[in-house]
Amino acid sequence: MHLENVTTPFGRRPAVLALVKRQLQTAETKPNRPVEKWKVFRDACEARERLGLQDRALAVLDALLTFYPESELNSENGLVVFPSNAQLSVRAHGITGTTLRRHLAALVEAGLIQRRDSPNGKRYAHRDKGGDIEQAFGFDLSPLLARAAELANLAQEVAAERLQFRRAKEALTICRRDVRKLISAAIEEGAAGDWDAIEDMYVGIVGRLPRSPVRHQVETVLNEMQLLRSEILNLLGKQLNSQNMDDNAVQSGCHIQNSKPESISDLEPSSRLEQGGAVEPEAEPAVIAQPLAKPEQMKAFPLSMVLKACPQISDYGPGGTISHWRELMGAAVVVRSMLGVSPSAYQEACEVMGPENAAVGMAAILERAGHINSPGGYLRDLTRRARAGEFSLGPMIMSLLRANSGADRRSA
Repeated sequence: MHLENVTTPFGRRPAVLALVKRQLQTAETKPNRPVEKWKVFRDACEARERLGLQDRALAVLDALLTFYPESELNSENGLVVFPSNAQLSVRAHGITGTTLRRHLAALVEAGLIQRRDSPNGKRYAHRDKGGDIEQAFGFDLSPLLARAAELANLAQEVAAERLQFRRAKEALTICRRDVRKLISAAIEEGAAGDWDAIEDMYVGIVGRLPRSPVRHQVETVLNEMQLLRSEILNLLGKQLNSQNMDDNAVQSGCHIQNSKPESISDLEPSSRLEQGGAVEPEAEPAVIAQPLAKPEQMKAFPLSMVLKACPQISDYGPGGTISHWRELMGAAVVVRSMLGVSPSAYQEACEVMGPENAAVGMAAILERAGHINSPGGYLRDLTRRARAGEFSLGPMIMSLLRANSGADRRSA
């Protein structure tokens, strides 16, 4: 261990163990070869935020490096520079003395330089008869040489993160443009669908983006916007395919009767009811009776039972509690977004099962989220089974009640 390389600061500046640790680490590091000093400086500038440094601190570091005569940092030539504060101020573009001292302390704290203070705190050097420096007191640049590889890696990471951030912002800009223009085109051309609600979703997603976002915020909004764009394209694609099929059938002489509205049932589940005048009398009861009857049959259990079976949903209610059905439905919307369930899948569940039962379904999915790979696909499957009369929420709620009761007994 190189104990002779550990020094304490002059005057009132205290010696802290973290400073001693950094000096020992620097002394124990043996660089294999010299490093070009301005390359190390550029890496430090790139990694400025990771090091917790301001621009003025880098200007001071730049000034310190100008006092090192060689172009490469080499431990064999000595790495201590000893300019006065006045000289440093001039080369740091006229920085004031107080600011200079503050940023010198920041460079020491960041581990880029070390102090080698003389007995009286002055900066100077002892030279031999030949004029060569035997010992110098000032600022030691050894940490820059010892951390050259680390600084280079930090600079590469920052550059990669900046590139990823820029790509995410570009993708979000394109996605926002696509969604905005697709909604406008659908409204102007009269495409079927609740485009006002979809536009409200778009505005809500955009509104969650702060004025000066960081990368993860941009990526979160981008994921939501891409999901909305996929749903819009899916909605429009089904309608366009339906129109193409109708056109082909007309051209081949096949006439599509209004008594079979299945071609638009996936696009707008409620359109079966909206087009009652176009449905033949014998087909109308079979189309309408089941969707209306099933939601009523699925409301046999009280809210208290739902909350006991699915306690996690309460965390998403106002104030962390749920006291009535409206709060449960609001919490279900939050959970839908968190689990990545598409708006169209949840809307379809509301139309088939009813809004209260769709909220119960989301609460049950949340309770077993760790066992479900695709919450959106799972909800769509429940909706399909409910439409066919093959699914009821009662057994699911009872199963969760038994599971939670067993967990309570074990924890007790």
